[in-house]
Amino acid sequence: MANLKTRQIMLLVLLALFPGMIAMSYFYGMQFWMNLAFASAFGSCIEALCLRLQGRSLRLELTDGSTPVTCILLCCALPPGTELWIIAIAVTASIGLAKHLYGGLGNNVFNPAMVGYAVVLVSFPKNLALWPIPLDGTTAATALTSFKYRQGATVDDIWTIDQGFGSFGGYGWEWINLCFVVGGALLVALRIAQWRVPAAMLASLAICALIGYDNGGPHSLGSPMFHYFSGSTMLVAFFIATDPVTHPVTHRGQLLFGCLVGCLTFTIRMFGNYPDGTAFAILLANSATPYLDKRLVAARG
Repeated sequence: MANLKTRQIMLLVLLALFPGMIAMSYFYGMQFWMNLAFASAFGSCIEALCLRLQGRSLRLELTDGSTPVTCILLCCALPPGTELWIIAIAVTASIGLAKHLYGGLGNNVFNPAMVGYAVVLVSFPKNLALWPIPLDGTTAATALTSFKYRQGATVDDIWTIDQGFGSFGGYGWEWINLCFVVGGALLVALRIAQWRVPAAMLASLAICALIGYDNGGPHSLGSPMFHYFSGSTMLVAFFIATDPVTHPVTHRGQLLFGCLVGCLTFTIRMFGNYPDGTAFAILLANSATPYLDKRLVAARG
């Protein structure tokens, strides 16, 4: 019965991810689906191997739907042109390390997709630095990268000379993020995702951006709209930060968790070594989840 419920939830998550996946394939072509097919097939093999080594049921746990969801989230974070061997390493880290090292689904401390992404991002930063220009085919730095390393140019200047920018965010990513909002709203409406987590994350990210925004001067840290619709912000807010296994169970803890993810995302984006800090923000916040739950439950008791 528990496995059936898990499959139903994962099916709804896959359905909610579909608008964003369609948007990604529109802007980045069939390479996204090729990566996803490889990641899903390889991930199923790793899942089966881990289950076999633990003497657990392949029929029940291999079909719970968690592996395809992890692989989709991972492929949405990786550039479409990522080499297959890098995807294989990311999938192995996600399924084998982040999931089964802790005992399988429901026991993991860190979000599996973000563990896999962080492993390959730290190990192969050059391979993951460039994304294809939507509907073009050539590769270039993302809007977040160009904005971060604009060398004193004003916001208007960098927006004019760099083709990676759209109307108010990353070109293409404005629509991709909007599609993830649509899917995420479905999960919130169905109460599969807790609304407090994305609400707190997006609110804290906006507040940080407003503090660092100087109306577009050379030292501007970006507007809230820029941070909302560039990179993987909405994917993380609605599909990754809302992972019920890795965020607090208490309502206040969920609000604090979301605020922590939003503040860390902004801090890493603007002052860290990585243009999009969402993966590291999630992992750091995941590590704080047991503390948040323990302290808040103790305070309530």
